[in-house]
Amino acid sequence: MKEDALAVPGDEADLRTWLGWGGARLRDADVDDPRREARLLMAHVLGTDLAGLLARARMTDSERAGFVAAVRRRAAREPMAHITGRAGFWSLELETSPATLIPRPDSETLIEALLDYCPDRERVRSVLDLGTGAGCLLLAALSEYGAAWGVGVDIAPDAARLAARNARRAGLEGRSAMLAGDWAASIRGVFDVVFSNPPYIPQGDLAGLMPDVRDYEPVRALDGGADGLDAYRLLTGALPLLLAHDGVAVFEIGIGQENSMPTLARQSGLEIVDVRADLGGIPRAVVMRHRRS
Repeated sequence: MKEDALAVPGDEADLRTWLGWGGARLRDADVDDPRREARLLMAHVLGTDLAGLLARARMTDSERAGFVAAVRRRAAREPMAHITGRAGFWSLELETSPATLIPRPDSETLIEALLDYCPDRERVRSVLDLGTGAGCLLLAALSEYGAAWGVGVDIAPDAARLAARNARRAGLEGRSAMLAGDWAASIRGVFDVVFSNPPYIPQGDLAGLMPDVRDYEPVRALDGGADGLDAYRLLTGALPLLLAHDGVAVFEIGIGQENSMPTLARQSGLEIVDVRADLGGIPRAVVMRHRRS
């Protein structure tokens, strides 16, 4: 159905009518769960939550205009997090921007794995996050390990600035530093925990990504080279000098890459001690440490 066949409701229309229009517009654009997304967009425009919509009957002129604009942006497959400017991750609400990948629930698998391998909340004192993006992994870890401090590194200065704002938002700016740099090139010292969610999409698969990702998220954070493993080769090579003797590294991986990681780890004197699946059953996190003799 073309947009002009979906007439925008009149000014006198109530919220239910507007939500019906928004849901139909998003359904037409093949957006998953269009009714819920229409409600989320309306809640954002009205500055409330989903429950707060029940207390409203109609919108003001400016609210109607804002809702129409938001629905049209989402119908063009712009990510919800770019429209609202925020995304939830672990226990945090983070600012988002087109400068970084959007924090996703699948990445929470890395935090769950870390908590299982480092259950003593006082033992972890230092955390490094390579390719920190919005800062989600580092900040979630610091929120769980109250004695730890951390460093996040991203090659994009805008991403490092965003991560720093999120550290302030989470009240963790005193225990974190966000740097613009090329992976670990400017980092010295060892860390109890090393995270990374590097680019891992094979170049040949980029064109087939969902338009929400392909057209709106930064290619440099997606493109993993011909086989998707370029960043892992570099990172596993750097890990022996970054990871404490009894530390753990937790990396996010793409589909099928759990089969390649053991070889890369062995070449650098590391070993894979676990591979964790996300809620969809896809192997998502590899846990590494120095190889035991």
